[in-house]
Amino acid sequence: MRDALMTGYGPKLIPGVTPEDRITVATRVVNCDGGGGTLGHPRVALRIVDQQVTCPYCSRTYVLAADAAEDHGH
Repeated sequence: MRDALMTGYGPKLIPGVTPEDRITVATRVVNCDGGGGTLGHPRVALRIVDQQVTCPYCSRTYVLAADAAEDHGH
């Protein structure tokens, strides 16, 4: 989840309403546009600081793969 102190936002999951997508990724920076083309949201770049990050628009959660290489900000 996003750091509440950094953004002040933490999605509240509502069963049957909030997407429960958990997408495993191999990099610490992911781009999310909500999918669905015109029904999505503006494309945002999200950085995984610990093990996961949740999109503030669509609540999709991106989880860093266990075998992902370390990214040193380059």
